[in-house]
Amino acid sequence: MTTTQAPGPNATDTLVFRPAAERFHSQLDWLDSWHSFSFSSHYDPAWMGFGPLRVINDDTIAAGRGFGMHPHRDMEIITVMVEGQLNHRDSMGHAEVLRAGEVQRMSAGTGVVHSEVNEGDGPCRMLQIWIEPSEAGIAPAYEQRPFAIGAGWTPLLDPERAGGAMAILRPVRLWRARPSAGEPLPIALAAGSQGWIQLIDGSGTIQRAGGQPSAALVRGDGLGFQPAALTGFTAGPEGADLLLFELH
Repeated sequence: MTTTQAPGPNATDTLVFRPAAERFHSQLDWLDSWHSFSFSSHYDPAWMGFGPLRVINDDTIAAGRGFGMHPHRDMEIITVMVEGQLNHRDSMGHAEVLRAGEVQRMSAGTGVVHSEVNEGDGPCRMLQIWIEPSEAGIAPAYEQRPFAIGAGWTPLLDPERAGGAMAILRPVRLWRARPSAGEPLPIALAAGSQGWIQLIDGSGTIQRAGGQPSAALVRGDGLGFQPAALTGFTAGPEGADLLLFELH
């Protein structure tokens, strides 16, 4: 994909491209993690987030391993399970199993401690997303829900909980779709918002407004955009699995 913008999400152009191969990478004997934005020891002032979106980590965790108890506060944390299972325990008293197709949202608020361990028989894959809340110091909260994802946009987050979606402490909307080869998806976000596309799997092409050339996306690519810049997405020959954010 080619654009004329300066690198990084602070660019003033209408598209901000984050190629999969240029993400930060953490690899341990039990963890393979790709970070779309600065995270942990990976720091680049040009890639601190996009609007209120602060973290997109694409994590693959080996069976029997995971993250021990660790704290968070004043952050909305969303986990989208892609493959396998993940066992969650926290200081609020939850002990849950998160399986492929399920989504978890946790308001860290005044402080929560939790662990995420793969107690399954094989590796698991998840996308963990951090979004800044609209206000600090709220009581911690937890919610988990399965979603049946089809070819069209399925709402995962919505301020009004439309279509069975969950809500977080920020007026953010998040959708997931799995279109088959060649299937189109419209992209229409609210005026005044910012959009972000994250390709979980497969490939596809974005359609740009105003007769601008289309551009290809592959697994792991991210794209930030102004709503007027894009009109749609078409899945590639192997289909696609993608997230679409409407950020306020």
